[in-house]
Order: sequence, then C-alpha cells, then structure tokens
Amino acid sequence: MTTVAIFGVGLIGGSIALCLKGKPDMKVIGYSNRQSSVEKYMQRGVVDYATTSKREAAEQADFIILCVPVGNLEEYLIELSTFNLKPGCIITDVGSTKASVAACARSLDLGEAVFIGGHPMAGSERSGVEAASGYLLENAYYVLTPDDDAPPVAVEKLKELLSHTKANIVIVDSVEHDEIVGAISHLPHMIAVALVNQVRSYNEGNGLYESLAAGGFRDITRIASSDPVVWRDILVNNRGVLLQLLRDWSMETSKFADMLEQSDGDSIEEAFRTAREFRSKMPERRKGIIHSTFDCYVDVPDTPGIIGKIASELGNKRINLSNMHIIESREDVPGILRLSFRDQENLDQAIEQLTASGYDVHL
Repeated sequence: MTTVAIFGVGLIGGSIALCLKGKPDMKVIGYSNRQSSVEKYMQRGVVDYATTSKREAAEQADFIILCVPVGNLEEYLIELSTFNLKPGCIITDVGSTKASVAACARSLDLGEAVFIGGHPMAGSERSGVEAASGYLLENAYYVLTPDDDAPPVAVEKLKELLSHTKANIVIVDSVEHDEIVGAISHLPHMIAVALVNQVRSYNEGNGLYESLAAGGFRDITRIASSDPVVWRDILVNNRGVLLQLLRDWSMETSKFADMLEQSDGDSIEEAFRTAREFRSKMPERRKGIIHSTFDCYVDVPDTPGIIGKIASELGNKRINLSNMHIIESREDVPGILRLSFRDQENLDQAIEQLTASGYDVHL
C-alpha cells in the first residue's frame, strides 16, 4: 500500500488527491490545521482519511506533498525534519518558487527521506477544495527540480506517482525554474498591478478612467486580481530574480520612451511586429502557470430578452456557461456580449451552437 499525505487540500492539493484517490493500493491522507477543513475533505470524498495532526499524516506516508503557501513551506520542512519519517519517504511541494525551498531542504537533516521540489503549472480563477478537479493538471507542465544528488530512483518514483495527473513532467534546475517563472508569471503580475494602480491614481481626479477601463483593459489586467497574500510571499521569495527582471523591464519601457521622443514610427512598428511573431508561436490553449480563459464574444442586437435567449439556448444544449458580461467599451473587443466557460470543450460547443443559430461569434 502506497500512502500519500497531502498537506493543504485546496485547489492544487485537492486536484492531486482526486487523481490519486481510488487507484489500486493507494491511500490518500489530507492534513489541515482546521477541523472544519478536515471534515470538508471527508464529506467531499477528496481523500481517504483526514487529520489535524501533522505527525500522524507524515509518519505513515511514502510521499508527502506540501500544498501550503510559499511563505509556509520552510517551516513545514523544518517541522517534518523532527518527525520519524519512513526510510525513503519522498517529500515534494507545489510552490511557484523553487530555489529557496531547495536550499532549506539541503540545510536540514531529513534522515533517509528525500526532498524533490515540484511546481504544477496550472491554476483556476476559483480556489479551495471546492474548485479541485481531477482534470486540472491534465496536459499541464509539472516541473520537478531535484538536486543533482537526488537518488534517480526517488525521482522516478515521484514521476510515476504524478503520472496519474496526466501532466507533462519536466525536470528543471531550481534556479533556472525561478528565472523562467519569474519572467513569464511573476513579472507580468507585477506589471498588471502597477498598471491598474497607475490608472486608479488617475481615476481619483477623473472618474471616466474607471468607466472607460472596460473590455480590453480589464482582460489584460485580469491577473491583478490575484490573492494579495499569496503574491506577497511569492514575490518576496523570488526577489533576487525579480529585481533583475524589473531592471530589464525598465530598459524595455525606456526604449519605447526613446522611440516616442524621436517620433520613430518604424521602430515602434518593428517592436509590435517582433512581439506579434513571438507571441503567435505560443500555444493558445496549453495549460500554463497563468491560467487560460475560455471566452468568446457575441455581437447581438440591443433588444429585450436577447441575453436570456442566448443563455437558454446554451442551457438547453447542456453547455456549462460560467459567466456573462455586457461590454460597454468596445475598444479592442470584438463583440458586445462576453461569454465565459470553464473549459475548452464547453467553449467549442457554445461557438458551434451559437454560430449555427446565426450569431456572429468571435474569439
């Protein structure tokens, strides 16, 4: 019997648990420091057993998966080092920064246990165990960052366990991981927050900024709505990488300032052209660290009952519509009604159905 202890059964931990629970000779234990959460895990059937005792969960585990906030990872590792862990126990985590937790693990005496950092690069707008899904990690990249001296057999065992998620397992150095993820996730989050706060300051003197900042502006700054506490810990944890990225970003914005000062239209055009070419090579719907949206836009006449008609048409076809938004500002937005869906399958079905019904549908 293989026992997996998951510390923190939320969106990611719960999704991993659902991938493992019910597999032959597999037992999944959930840990939370709150009894109410433990009861919820069991009521929802996400784990086989749940407890508020770290020691109880850890000491019977063959695998320990730390799904707690980045800011808490080191304290959990330190406490685990005081437990009587099984020989060969494999400890991993799901944090979006890897170098610091790897350094912490190297500094500890974990006995015969092995630490291998991990980062499943998928997410959702929703959070908590209620949002957990056995399909969340399917086809997503799942990065593992074993140290050079990590036993190959332990790495293979962890890869075999995580194969149940149907994610694409990638082995990356922990420092390289933080540099890449810093550029493709942490920096964009900071830019989005800075941009929204810049517009917010303008709005204090002129409320039209908020009124007109709909449509495209709201879409490109969506990640500025991320959890403040979670992102505080991530950014502080990866501050060395991010400071260099911010310096590089400052250089990029300075280039645009120079182009504008010189009215250099050719260089501006070239900047947009090269960015478009690189962006066009990126897969649109592959799961990544910044979760995809599954939206389409519909051109509809401003007539009574049209929104209800569309919602009913989708509902009658059992297409799961998660949100509707009437667009007031049409700049850069190809439709007056935005429809949001949970996944690509429902989006594709909606586009097919609405197009067949004569609506103009755009992505």
